[in-house]
Amino acid sequence: MKIKSLYLYVVLAAGLASCAESQFEDAYTDPSKLAETTVGKQFSGMIYSNREFVLPSYWNYFVIHRITNNRYNQATGWVNEENQYVPGSAAINDRWNAYYNVLAQYREIEKVYNALSDAQKADQRIYMITAATFFYDYTQQVIDLHGDIPWSAAGMLSTNGGDYTQSYPAYDTAEGIYTKMLDDLKTFADELNSITVKDAVAAEFKTQDLINKGSIAKWKTYVNSLRLRMLTRVSASSAFSARAQSEIGSILSAPATYPVALTNAGNIQWDVYSLGTILPANTFQSGLEDWNGNIASKALIDHMVGNDDPRLEYVFEPGTAANGQYLGLDPMMNGTSQTELIATNTLSIYNRSTISRNQYFPGVIITASEVHLLAAEYYLKNGQAATAKAHYESAIKQSLAFYQNLRSLSNNGITPAPTPPTEADVAAYLAKTPVSWDAAASTQAKMTLIAEQKWIHFNVVQPIENWAELRRLDLVKLNFWTDQSNQQSLPPNRWVYPGSEATYNMPNYSAVQGEDNLTNKIFWDAN
Repeated sequence: MKIKSLYLYVVLAAGLASCAESQFEDAYTDPSKLAETTVGKQFSGMIYSNREFVLPSYWNYFVIHRITNNRYNQATGWVNEENQYVPGSAAINDRWNAYYNVLAQYREIEKVYNALSDAQKADQRIYMITAATFFYDYTQQVIDLHGDIPWSAAGMLSTNGGDYTQSYPAYDTAEGIYTKMLDDLKTFADELNSITVKDAVAAEFKTQDLINKGSIAKWKTYVNSLRLRMLTRVSASSAFSARAQSEIGSILSAPATYPVALTNAGNIQWDVYSLGTILPANTFQSGLEDWNGNIASKALIDHMVGNDDPRLEYVFEPGTAANGQYLGLDPMMNGTSQTELIATNTLSIYNRSTISRNQYFPGVIITASEVHLLAAEYYLKNGQAATAKAHYESAIKQSLAFYQNLRSLSNNGITPAPTPPTEADVAAYLAKTPVSWDAAASTQAKMTLIAEQKWIHFNVVQPIENWAELRRLDLVKLNFWTDQSNQQSLPPNRWVYPGSEATYNMPNYSAVQGEDNLTNKIFWDAN
Protein backbone atom coordinates (compact mmCIF):
# COMPACT_ATOMS: atom_id res chain seq x y z
CA MET A 1 0.00 0.00 0.00
CA LYS A 2 1.29 3.45 -0.89
CA ILE A 3 1.56 5.68 2.14
CA LYS A 4 0.04 9.09 1.38
CA SER A 5 1.23 11.12 4.34
CA LEU A 6 4.57 11.74 5.91
CA TYR A 7 2.88 11.34 9.27
CA LEU A 8 1.79 7.86 8.36
CA TYR A 9 5.33 6.94 7.43
CA VAL A 10 6.57 8.31 10.72
CA VAL A 11 4.00 6.32 12.65
CA LEU A 12 4.91 3.09 10.90
CA ALA A 13 8.64 3.68 11.25
CA ALA A 14 8.55 5.01 14.80
CA GLY A 15 9.52 1.83 16.53
CA LEU A 16 11.74 0.52 13.78
CA ALA A 17 14.36 3.24 14.00
CA SER A 18 15.18 2.36 17.58
CA CYS A 19 15.22 -1.34 16.87
CA ALA A 20 17.88 -0.86 14.22
CA GLU A 21 20.37 -0.67 17.08
CA SER A 22 20.88 -4.35 17.86
CA GLN A 23 22.20 -3.59 21.32
CA PHE A 24 18.91 -1.99 22.21
CA GLU A 25 16.66 -4.83 21.09
CA ASP A 26 16.52 -6.51 24.46
CA ALA A 27 15.34 -3.30 26.11
CA TYR A 28 12.79 -2.21 23.54
CA THR A 29 10.35 -4.19 21.44
CA ASP A 30 8.98 -3.26 18.03
CA PRO A 31 5.67 -1.52 18.88
CA SER A 32 3.91 -3.39 16.09
CA LYS A 33 4.34 -6.54 18.22
CA LEU A 34 2.12 -5.35 21.02
CA ALA A 35 1.78 -8.79 22.56
CA GLU A 36 5.49 -8.71 23.36
CA THR A 37 5.86 -5.18 24.64
CA THR A 38 5.26 -3.34 27.91
CA VAL A 39 4.59 0.23 28.94
CA GLY A 40 8.09 0.36 30.43
CA LYS A 41 9.80 -0.74 27.24
CA GLN A 42 7.75 1.69 25.16
CA PHE A 43 8.76 4.43 27.60
CA SER A 44 12.47 3.82 27.22
CA GLY A 45 11.99 3.39 23.47
CA MET A 46 10.44 6.84 23.21
CA ILE A 47 13.31 8.47 25.09
CA TYR A 48 15.93 6.51 23.17
CA SER A 49 14.38 7.47 19.83
CA ASN A 50 14.99 11.11 20.74
CA ARG A 51 18.58 10.63 21.89
CA GLU A 52 20.18 12.68 19.09
CA PHE A 53 18.10 15.71 20.07
CA VAL A 54 19.01 15.47 23.75
CA LEU A 55 22.60 14.19 23.70
CA PRO A 56 24.80 16.41 21.50
CA SER A 57 24.96 14.89 18.03
CA TYR A 58 26.40 15.61 14.61
CA TRP A 59 23.04 15.80 12.86
CA ASN A 60 21.41 18.13 15.35
CA TYR A 61 24.33 20.54 15.46
CA PHE A 62 25.77 20.50 11.93
CA VAL A 63 22.61 20.09 9.86
CA ILE A 64 20.19 22.00 12.11
CA HIS A 65 21.65 24.43 14.66
CA ARG A 66 24.75 25.50 12.69
CA ILE A 67 22.69 27.26 10.02
CA THR A 68 19.76 28.37 12.19
CA ASN A 69 19.62 28.94 15.93
CA ASN A 70 23.33 29.34 16.62
CA ARG A 71 23.36 32.17 14.09
CA TYR A 72 20.11 33.79 15.22
CA ASN A 73 21.49 33.76 18.79
CA GLN A 74 24.93 34.98 17.72
CA ALA A 75 26.23 32.16 19.89
CA THR A 76 28.63 31.55 17.01
CA GLY A 77 30.24 33.59 14.26
CA TRP A 78 29.78 32.68 10.60
CA VAL A 79 30.58 33.93 7.11
CA ASN A 80 27.79 36.11 5.72
CA GLU A 81 26.13 34.85 2.56
CA GLU A 82 22.92 35.37 0.65
CA ASN A 83 19.74 33.70 1.95
CA GLN A 84 21.35 32.98 5.31
CA TYR A 85 18.26 33.89 7.35
CA VAL A 86 15.97 31.38 5.65
CA PRO A 87 16.09 28.07 7.58
CA GLY A 88 17.22 25.26 5.31
CA SER A 89 14.75 22.58 4.31
CA ALA A 90 16.97 19.81 5.70
CA ALA A 91 17.02 21.47 9.10
CA ILE A 92 13.26 21.99 9.13
CA ASN A 93 12.38 18.54 7.78
CA ASP A 94 14.70 16.60 10.06
CA ARG A 95 13.62 18.37 13.23
CA TRP A 96 9.95 18.02 12.27
CA ASN A 97 10.20 14.33 11.39
CA ALA A 98 12.16 13.58 14.56
CA TYR A 99 9.43 15.15 16.68
CA TYR A 100 6.67 13.14 15.02
CA ASN A 101 8.71 10.00 15.47
CA VAL A 102 8.70 10.69 19.21
CA LEU A 103 5.00 11.59 19.12
CA ALA A 104 4.25 8.26 17.45
CA GLN A 105 6.21 6.50 20.17
CA TYR A 106 4.19 8.35 22.79
CA ARG A 107 0.94 7.24 21.15
CA GLU A 108 2.14 3.63 21.38
CA ILE A 109 2.72 4.07 25.12
CA GLU A 110 -0.83 5.37 25.44
CA LYS A 111 -2.17 2.48 23.38
CA VAL A 112 -0.43 -0.18 25.45
CA TYR A 113 -1.39 1.53 28.70
CA ASN A 114 -5.05 1.90 27.71
CA ALA A 115 -5.28 -1.84 27.07
CA LEU A 116 -4.39 -2.62 30.69
CA SER A 117 -6.82 -3.37 33.48
CA ASP A 118 -7.58 -0.62 35.99
CA ALA A 119 -5.32 -2.27 38.56
CA GLN A 120 -2.49 -2.55 36.06
CA LYS A 121 -2.96 1.08 35.04
CA ALA A 122 -2.58 2.15 38.66
CA ASP A 123 0.66 0.18 38.90
CA GLN A 124 2.04 1.66 35.67
CA ARG A 125 0.90 5.25 36.29
CA ILE A 126 4.46 6.49 36.97
CA TYR A 127 5.36 5.75 33.35
CA MET A 128 2.50 7.82 31.96
CA ILE A 129 3.39 10.84 34.12
CA THR A 130 7.06 10.77 33.23
CA ALA A 131 6.51 9.92 29.55
CA ALA A 132 4.15 12.87 29.18
CA THR A 133 6.62 15.18 30.93
CA PHE A 134 9.44 14.27 28.55
CA PHE A 135 7.08 14.47 25.57
CA TYR A 136 5.71 17.87 26.64
CA ASP A 137 9.23 19.22 27.05
CA TYR A 138 9.98 18.29 23.45
CA THR A 139 6.59 19.55 22.29
CA GLN A 140 7.28 22.98 23.76
CA GLN A 141 10.45 23.20 21.70
CA VAL A 142 8.61 22.43 18.47
CA ILE A 143 5.83 24.92 19.22
CA ASP A 144 8.43 27.58 19.99
CA LEU A 145 9.94 26.99 16.55
CA HIS A 146 6.74 26.72 14.48
CA GLY A 147 3.67 27.84 16.45
CA ASP A 148 0.54 25.79 15.70
CA ILE A 149 1.27 22.11 15.00
CA PRO A 150 -0.68 18.89 14.41
CA TRP A 151 -0.90 17.37 17.87
CA SER A 152 -4.02 15.86 19.40
CA ALA A 153 -4.90 13.98 16.19
CA ALA A 154 -1.31 13.21 15.12
CA GLY A 155 0.35 9.81 15.34
CA MET A 156 -2.96 7.95 15.51
CA LEU A 157 -2.53 5.44 12.65
CA SER A 158 -1.88 2.51 14.98
CA THR A 159 -4.68 3.58 17.32
CA ASN A 160 -6.99 3.91 14.32
CA GLY A 161 -6.28 0.33 13.31
CA GLY A 162 -4.15 1.26 10.31
CA ASP A 163 -6.88 3.30 8.62
CA TYR A 164 -4.85 6.10 7.10
CA THR A 165 -7.98 7.85 5.75
CA GLN A 166 -8.89 8.60 9.38
CA SER A 167 -5.36 9.54 10.41
CA TYR A 168 -4.55 12.82 8.66
CA PRO A 169 -3.82 15.19 11.54
CA ALA A 170 -5.45 18.60 11.98
CA TYR A 171 -3.50 21.49 13.51
CA ASP A 172 -3.93 22.48 17.14
CA THR A 173 -3.32 26.05 18.21
CA ALA A 174 -0.10 26.70 20.09
CA GLU A 175 -2.10 28.35 22.89
CA GLY A 176 -4.35 25.30 23.17
CA ILE A 177 -1.43 22.90 23.40
CA TYR A 178 0.31 25.04 26.00
CA THR A 179 -2.92 25.09 28.04
CA LYS A 180 -3.26 21.31 27.91
CA MET A 181 0.37 20.75 28.84
CA LEU A 182 0.29 23.21 31.72
CA ASP A 183 -2.94 21.68 33.03
CA ASP A 184 -1.43 18.20 32.94
CA LEU A 185 1.90 19.23 34.44
CA LYS A 186 0.14 20.88 37.37
CA THR A 187 -1.77 17.64 37.93
CA PHE A 188 1.45 15.63 37.68
CA ALA A 189 3.17 17.92 40.20
CA ASP A 190 0.50 17.18 42.79
CA GLU A 191 0.17 13.52 41.89
CA LEU A 192 3.89 12.84 42.28
CA ASN A 193 3.68 14.02 45.89
CA SER A 194 1.36 11.16 46.78
CA ILE A 195 2.09 8.45 44.25
CA THR A 196 2.93 4.95 45.44
CA VAL A 197 5.10 2.84 43.18
CA LYS A 198 5.30 -0.89 43.87
CA ASP A 199 8.77 -2.27 44.44
CA ALA A 200 8.71 -4.40 41.28
CA VAL A 201 7.61 -1.45 39.15
CA ALA A 202 10.16 0.83 40.81
CA ALA A 203 12.94 -1.65 40.01
CA GLU A 204 11.89 -1.82 36.35
CA PHE A 205 11.41 1.95 36.19
CA LYS A 206 14.98 2.48 37.40
CA THR A 207 16.22 0.42 34.44
CA GLN A 208 13.92 1.88 31.80
CA ASP A 209 14.32 5.52 32.87
CA LEU A 210 17.24 6.80 30.79
CA ILE A 211 16.99 10.36 32.14
CA ASN A 212 16.56 10.25 35.92
CA LYS A 213 17.37 6.60 36.63
CA GLY A 214 14.09 5.98 38.40
CA SER A 215 14.34 8.86 40.85
CA ILE A 216 10.85 10.13 41.71
CA ALA A 217 12.46 13.14 43.40
CA LYS A 218 14.22 14.06 40.16
CA TRP A 219 11.01 13.72 38.18
CA LYS A 220 9.30 16.08 40.63
CA THR A 221 12.09 18.55 39.96
CA TYR A 222 11.74 18.03 36.20
CA VAL A 223 7.96 18.57 36.24
CA ASN A 224 8.08 21.75 38.30
CA SER A 225 11.12 23.22 36.58
CA LEU A 226 9.45 22.62 33.23
CA ARG A 227 6.27 24.28 34.53
CA LEU A 228 8.34 27.28 35.61
CA ARG A 229 9.95 27.52 32.17
CA MET A 230 6.67 27.18 30.28
CA LEU A 231 4.74 29.58 32.52
CA THR A 232 7.47 32.20 32.16
CA ARG A 233 7.50 31.72 28.38
CA VAL A 234 3.81 32.60 28.10
CA SER A 235 3.71 35.18 30.89
CA ALA A 236 3.40 38.18 28.55
CA SER A 237 0.44 36.66 26.71
CA SER A 238 -2.88 38.14 27.85
CA ALA A 239 -4.44 34.69 27.88
CA PHE A 240 -1.81 33.34 30.29
CA SER A 241 -0.49 36.30 32.29
CA ALA A 242 -2.74 35.86 35.33
CA ARG A 243 -2.22 32.13 35.39
CA ALA A 244 1.55 32.49 35.06
CA GLN A 245 1.67 35.00 37.89
CA SER A 246 -0.35 32.77 40.20
CA GLU A 247 1.28 29.44 39.43
CA ILE A 248 4.87 30.69 39.38
CA GLY A 249 4.23 32.22 42.79
CA SER A 250 2.85 28.91 44.05
CA ILE A 251 5.86 26.99 42.76
CA LEU A 252 8.51 29.31 44.14
CA SER A 253 6.81 29.77 47.51
CA ALA A 254 6.48 26.04 48.20
CA PRO A 255 9.81 24.34 47.42
CA ALA A 256 8.97 21.26 49.48
CA THR A 257 5.78 20.69 47.50
CA TYR A 258 7.01 21.92 44.12
CA PRO A 259 10.79 21.43 44.02
CA VAL A 260 12.80 22.99 41.20
CA ALA A 261 16.45 22.68 40.19
CA LEU A 262 18.32 25.18 42.38
CA THR A 263 21.73 23.48 42.42
CA ASN A 264 23.59 21.59 39.72
CA ALA A 265 22.99 18.39 41.65
CA GLY A 266 19.35 18.86 40.72
CA ASN A 267 19.96 19.49 37.02
CA ILE A 268 17.81 17.47 34.65
CA GLN A 269 20.17 15.93 32.11
CA TRP A 270 20.93 12.70 30.32
CA ASP A 271 24.29 11.66 31.74
CA VAL A 272 26.80 9.58 29.82
CA TYR A 273 28.28 7.22 32.38
CA SER A 274 30.45 5.06 30.16
CA LEU A 275 31.52 4.88 26.54
CA GLY A 276 30.94 1.97 24.21
CA THR A 277 27.50 1.05 25.60
CA ILE A 278 24.13 1.18 23.85
CA LEU A 279 24.54 4.95 23.92
CA PRO A 280 27.27 5.68 21.37
CA ALA A 281 30.03 8.19 22.05
CA ASN A 282 28.57 11.53 21.06
CA THR A 283 29.45 13.13 17.75
CA PHE A 284 29.50 16.64 19.16
CA GLN A 285 33.02 17.24 17.80
CA SER A 286 32.14 17.05 14.12
CA GLY A 287 28.70 18.53 14.70
CA LEU A 288 30.03 21.73 16.23
CA GLU A 289 33.52 22.03 14.73
CA ASP A 290 33.00 21.09 11.06
CA TRP A 291 32.90 24.00 8.60
CA ASN A 292 34.02 26.41 11.35
CA GLY A 293 30.78 25.97 13.24
CA ASN A 294 32.49 26.60 16.59
CA ILE A 295 33.82 30.11 15.96
CA ALA A 296 32.95 32.61 18.69
CA SER A 297 30.81 35.63 17.93
CA LYS A 298 32.14 39.10 18.60
CA ALA A 299 29.15 40.06 20.74
CA LEU A 300 29.51 37.12 23.11
CA ILE A 301 33.29 37.34 23.39
CA ASP A 302 33.25 41.11 23.89
CA HIS A 303 30.69 40.80 26.67
CA MET A 304 32.61 38.09 28.50
CA VAL A 305 36.04 39.67 28.04
CA GLY A 306 34.83 43.17 28.85
CA ASN A 307 33.36 42.01 32.15
CA ASP A 308 36.13 39.55 33.14
CA ASP A 309 33.63 36.71 33.04
CA PRO A 310 35.03 33.80 35.13
CA ARG A 311 33.47 31.30 32.69
CA LEU A 312 35.45 32.58 29.69
CA GLU A 313 38.28 30.02 29.71
CA TYR A 314 35.89 27.14 30.32
CA VAL A 315 33.59 28.05 27.44
CA PHE A 316 36.09 29.41 24.89
CA GLU A 317 39.74 29.08 23.89
CA PRO A 318 41.88 31.60 21.95
CA GLY A 319 42.79 31.02 18.31
CA THR A 320 46.12 29.27 17.82
CA ALA A 321 47.66 32.46 16.39
CA ALA A 322 45.99 34.90 18.79
CA ASN A 323 48.74 35.00 21.45
CA GLY A 324 46.18 34.26 24.14
CA GLN A 325 43.81 37.04 23.10
CA TYR A 326 40.08 36.31 22.85
CA LEU A 327 38.52 37.60 19.64
CA GLY A 328 35.11 36.97 18.08
CA LEU A 329 33.90 37.25 14.49
CA ASP A 330 32.14 40.50 13.65
CA PRO A 331 28.78 39.81 11.91
CA MET A 332 28.87 43.23 10.22
CA MET A 333 31.94 42.41 8.12
CA ASN A 334 31.49 41.28 4.54
CA GLY A 335 31.89 37.60 3.78
CA THR A 336 35.24 37.94 2.03
CA SER A 337 36.83 39.76 4.95
CA GLN A 338 35.35 37.27 7.39
CA THR A 339 36.79 34.35 5.43
CA GLU A 340 40.21 35.96 5.39
CA LEU A 341 40.06 36.61 9.13
CA ILE A 342 39.06 33.02 9.89
CA ALA A 343 42.09 31.83 7.92
CA THR A 344 44.44 33.73 10.25
CA ASN A 345 43.52 31.41 13.16
CA THR A 346 43.23 34.37 15.49
CA LEU A 347 39.53 33.96 16.27
CA SER A 348 38.38 32.23 19.43
CA ILE A 349 36.50 28.96 19.29
CA TYR A 350 34.37 27.02 21.74
CA ASN A 351 36.58 25.19 24.21
CA ARG A 352 37.06 21.78 22.66
CA SER A 353 37.97 19.96 25.87
CA THR A 354 35.02 21.34 27.81
CA ILE A 355 32.44 21.08 25.06
CA SER A 356 32.80 19.59 21.60
CA ARG A 357 35.40 16.87 22.33
CA ASN A 358 34.05 16.01 25.76
CA GLN A 359 32.64 12.54 25.18
CA TYR A 360 30.95 12.65 28.57
CA PHE A 361 29.05 15.81 27.70
CA PRO A 362 25.49 15.23 28.97
CA GLY A 363 22.21 15.82 27.26
CA VAL A 364 21.24 19.07 28.98
CA ILE A 365 17.53 19.55 29.64
CA ILE A 366 17.14 22.01 32.54
CA THR A 367 19.88 23.49 34.73
CA ALA A 368 19.92 25.33 38.04
CA SER A 369 21.26 28.49 36.39
CA GLU A 370 18.22 28.69 34.11
CA VAL A 371 15.84 28.12 37.02
CA HIS A 372 17.46 30.86 39.12
CA LEU A 373 17.17 33.28 36.20
CA LEU A 374 13.49 32.42 35.77
CA ALA A 375 12.98 33.05 39.48
CA ALA A 376 14.93 36.32 39.26
CA GLU A 377 12.60 37.52 36.51
CA TYR A 378 9.51 36.69 38.55
CA TYR A 379 10.70 38.43 41.70
CA LEU A 380 11.96 41.45 39.80
CA LYS A 381 8.61 41.96 38.09
CA ASN A 382 6.89 41.63 41.47
CA GLY A 383 8.89 44.38 43.09
CA GLN A 384 11.21 42.14 45.11
CA ALA A 385 14.54 43.42 43.79
CA ALA A 386 16.67 42.02 46.60
CA THR A 387 15.30 38.49 46.13
CA ALA A 388 15.70 38.85 42.37
CA LYS A 389 19.30 39.90 42.82
CA ALA A 390 19.99 36.87 45.04
CA HIS A 391 18.66 34.53 42.36
CA TYR A 392 20.57 36.41 39.65
CA GLU A 393 23.86 35.99 41.50
CA SER A 394 23.09 32.33 42.30
CA ALA A 395 22.45 31.78 38.60
CA ILE A 396 25.91 33.05 37.71
CA LYS A 397 27.58 30.94 40.39
CA GLN A 398 25.67 27.84 39.32
CA SER A 399 26.54 28.54 35.68
CA LEU A 400 30.25 28.76 36.50
CA ALA A 401 30.06 25.54 38.51
CA PHE A 402 28.17 23.88 35.63
CA TYR A 403 30.93 24.61 33.11
CA GLN A 404 33.65 23.71 35.59
CA ASN A 405 31.94 20.37 36.12
CA LEU A 406 31.69 19.79 32.37
CA ARG A 407 35.43 20.29 32.12
CA SER A 408 36.08 17.92 35.03
CA LEU A 409 34.03 15.22 33.26
CA SER A 410 35.94 15.52 30.02
CA ASN A 411 38.25 12.82 28.75
CA ASN A 412 39.94 15.30 26.40
CA GLY A 413 42.94 17.49 27.19
CA ILE A 414 43.64 19.26 23.90
CA THR A 415 42.94 22.60 25.60
CA PRO A 416 44.92 23.43 28.77
CA ALA A 417 42.87 23.25 31.93
CA PRO A 418 41.75 26.72 33.07
CA THR A 419 42.95 28.16 36.35
CA PRO A 420 39.88 28.05 38.60
CA PRO A 421 38.63 31.55 39.45
CA THR A 422 38.79 32.55 43.10
CA GLU A 423 35.85 33.74 45.17
CA ALA A 424 37.30 37.22 44.76
CA ASP A 425 37.21 36.81 40.97
CA VAL A 426 33.55 35.85 41.10
CA ALA A 427 32.73 38.68 43.49
CA ALA A 428 34.51 41.13 41.20
CA TYR A 429 32.45 39.90 38.24
CA LEU A 430 29.21 40.33 40.18
CA ALA A 431 30.33 43.81 41.23
CA LYS A 432 30.73 44.81 37.56
CA THR A 433 26.94 44.77 37.25
CA PRO A 434 26.28 48.18 35.70
CA VAL A 435 22.97 48.66 37.49
CA SER A 436 22.13 48.73 41.16
CA TRP A 437 19.49 46.13 41.93
CA ASP A 438 18.36 47.80 45.10
CA ALA A 439 18.23 51.43 43.96
CA ALA A 440 16.40 53.40 41.32
CA ALA A 441 17.56 51.57 38.17
CA SER A 442 14.70 50.56 35.91
CA THR A 443 13.18 47.11 35.86
CA GLN A 444 14.08 46.90 32.18
CA ALA A 445 17.76 47.57 32.93
CA LYS A 446 17.78 44.76 35.46
CA MET A 447 15.83 42.49 33.11
CA THR A 448 18.53 43.13 30.51
CA LEU A 449 21.09 41.69 32.92
CA ILE A 450 18.97 38.58 33.35
CA ALA A 451 18.51 38.24 29.58
CA GLU A 452 22.26 38.57 28.99
CA GLN A 453 23.03 35.87 31.54
CA LYS A 454 20.59 33.49 29.85
CA TRP A 455 22.29 34.19 26.54
CA ILE A 456 25.74 33.50 28.00
CA HIS A 457 24.71 30.37 29.89
CA PHE A 458 22.73 28.80 27.03
CA ASN A 459 25.24 29.69 24.22
CA VAL A 460 25.49 26.61 21.94
CA VAL A 461 24.52 24.17 24.69
CA GLN A 462 20.78 24.94 24.56
CA PRO A 463 20.18 26.64 21.19
CA ILE A 464 16.39 26.39 21.11
CA GLU A 465 15.92 27.76 24.62
CA ASN A 466 18.40 30.49 23.77
CA TRP A 467 16.50 31.61 20.68
CA ALA A 468 13.13 31.45 22.43
CA GLU A 469 14.30 33.66 25.30
CA LEU A 470 16.06 36.12 23.01
CA ARG A 471 12.82 36.59 21.05
CA ARG A 472 10.60 36.71 24.12
CA LEU A 473 12.65 39.25 26.06
CA ASP A 474 14.17 41.20 23.15
CA LEU A 475 16.72 42.77 25.48
CA VAL A 476 20.05 41.40 24.19
CA LYS A 477 20.73 43.82 21.37
CA LEU A 478 22.57 42.07 18.54
CA ASN A 479 23.60 43.59 15.22
CA PHE A 480 23.08 41.54 12.06
CA TRP A 481 24.29 42.06 8.51
CA THR A 482 21.32 42.90 6.29
CA ASP A 483 20.84 40.50 3.40
CA GLN A 484 19.62 42.74 0.59
CA SER A 485 19.26 39.78 -1.78
CA ASN A 486 16.34 38.22 0.07
CA GLN A 487 13.01 39.40 1.42
CA GLN A 488 14.04 37.78 4.70
CA SER A 489 16.87 40.24 5.27
CA LEU A 490 17.29 39.56 9.02
CA PRO A 491 16.75 36.55 11.32
CA PRO A 492 13.19 35.18 11.26
CA ASN A 493 10.62 35.13 14.05
CA ARG A 494 9.78 31.46 13.52
CA TRP A 495 10.44 28.49 11.28
CA VAL A 496 8.05 27.67 8.46
CA TYR A 497 6.48 24.23 8.13
CA PRO A 498 8.21 21.56 6.02
CA GLY A 499 7.14 21.25 2.41
CA SER A 500 5.71 17.81 3.11
CA GLU A 501 2.80 19.47 4.92
CA ALA A 502 1.53 21.15 1.78
CA THR A 503 2.15 17.97 -0.22
CA TYR A 504 0.66 15.32 2.05
CA ASN A 505 -1.53 17.11 4.60
CA MET A 506 -2.99 19.93 2.50
CA PRO A 507 -6.59 19.87 3.77
CA ASN A 508 -5.33 20.52 7.29
CA TYR A 509 -2.33 22.64 6.33
CA SER A 510 -4.61 25.06 4.48
CA ALA A 511 -5.99 26.21 7.85
CA VAL A 512 -2.57 27.61 8.84
CA GLN A 513 -1.14 28.37 5.41
CA GLY A 514 -1.89 32.08 5.64
CA GLU A 515 0.33 32.42 8.73
CA ASP A 516 3.11 30.17 7.47
CA ASN A 517 5.81 32.75 6.95
CA LEU A 518 9.08 33.67 8.64
CA THR A 519 7.83 37.02 9.96
CA ASN A 520 4.82 35.70 11.88
CA LYS A 521 5.51 35.67 15.63
CA ILE A 522 4.82 32.86 18.09
CA PHE A 523 1.88 33.86 20.32
CA TRP A 524 4.04 34.44 23.41
CA ASP A 525 6.32 36.89 21.58
CA ALA A 526 4.80 40.23 22.61
CA ASN A 527 7.66 42.42 21.34
